[in-house]
Amino acid sequence: MIKQTSIFVAMLILLLGNAQASGLADTVEVYKSPHCGCCNKWIEHLQQAGFAVRAHDVANVTTERHRLGMPNQFAACHSAKIGSYVIEGHVPAADIWRLLKERPQAIGLAVPSMPPGSPGMEGAYAVPYDTLLVQGDASYRVYAKH
Repeated sequence: MIKQTSIFVAMLILLLGNAQASGLADTVEVYKSPHCGCCNKWIEHLQQAGFAVRAHDVANVTTERHRLGMPNQFAACHSAKIGSYVIEGHVPAADIWRLLKERPQAIGLAVPSMPPGSPGMEGAYAVPYDTLLVQGDASYRVYAKH
């Protein structure tokens, strides 16, 4: 009986540990200006796609971008972190889910600037834009076309 209980407890700990780890991977930490409306719309987009989001209003998004390790050439109005990846700008949630599934070696994803039509930047018109996969040496490749 004691052996069965020990096995059950060990399995329970393993299952709970895996559940907590996967839950953490789905939490997006967003660093944004308290005055930016499009950042809040992007956060809503992520939440609707199933992500948990913790928003942090910061005085200087550039400082957070540097701290997270995203090169300035990919700058947008907000920076985020999920697991070991940095997400810069208005990256579609589907691209983030794909990143988490594929797990490439990279700093993360970026949609530089604020392209009209990207999540959080919806409006009267949209322009084509790319989601970039940013490498550790600041090189990149197109990860998705929108």
